[in-house]
Amino acid sequence: MNQRIFDSVSDYHAVMNLKKPTHPLISVVRLEDICPEFNLGLDQIVFNFHTIFLKKNFDAKIKYGQKYYDFDSGTMTFIAPKQLISLEGVQPANVEGWMLVIHPDFLHGYPLAKKIKEYGFFDYATHEALHLSDAEDQIIAGLMENLQKEIINSIDNHTQDVLVGHLELLLSYCNRFYARQFVTRKKVSSDLLVRFETILKEYFNEDNVETAVLPTVQYFADHLFVSANYLNDMLKNLTGQTTQQHLHNYLIEQAKELLTTTNLSVNEIAYRLGFEYPQSFNKLFKNKTLVTPLKFRQSFN
Repeated sequence: MNQRIFDSVSDYHAVMNLKKPTHPLISVVRLEDICPEFNLGLDQIVFNFHTIFLKKNFDAKIKYGQKYYDFDSGTMTFIAPKQLISLEGVQPANVEGWMLVIHPDFLHGYPLAKKIKEYGFFDYATHEALHLSDAEDQIIAGLMENLQKEIINSIDNHTQDVLVGHLELLLSYCNRFYARQFVTRKKVSSDLLVRFETILKEYFNEDNVETAVLPTVQYFADHLFVSANYLNDMLKNLTGQTTQQHLHNYLIEQAKELLTTTNLSVNEIAYRLGFEYPQSFNKLFKNKTLVTPLKFRQSFN
């Protein structure tokens, strides 16, 4: 397996046979400028910086987990630092679009350094790319071009503030466009919601009573073949609730049923629902209902 870790923007430019970057911590490159005869010759890459692609006609496959996904034309993908990316069949001669790389040090001292970690799409799987309309494509391409011009032509005391402002605007647009995508692909999202609810119910069926442990968000993501962040954002856009909130609400409904229809003790109910410690169950129940499980049961007697 031929793997390469890119620690710096300059390192990446050198390996990609691009001229030295104007700024050591941020770079915007037209993908058409990559040498047509150049072959990266790598099976896996790791970027130690944020990477954003706006691409068209990129003839390649990327592996996420055990599945392969083709790049679609007119899509955006976002890669957080230290993510492992597997490549197959890369043919740079066909690619068009933009590549933006941002080293974490560039954002040091700016609120965006923290906020960029809150954008879930940097941890989405490849097949969860952002599909842009023509109008959206023009907005993102325009911002990329402005970033490139600012980097090349205006290195002064104001450059970093201007660039960070452009980055904040670009990421805000991407966040808006992802929200739009969840809406326009509502059927796909609704199907995913139904499958999520089915998996949730099956997890807590009678057959799992003896071995129940609280499932994680990652458990549901793995069974739905999506990333945890994508599942979380999809559910939040569709229902207003995160994956964890859905799980907690389901646990409370199950607890209410067991409290009112069985003679199981509160501790037994806690263990049946997967809580390692009954105190944790009591705390969650009271936070959600404003009463303890015992008081809730007594109100029905």
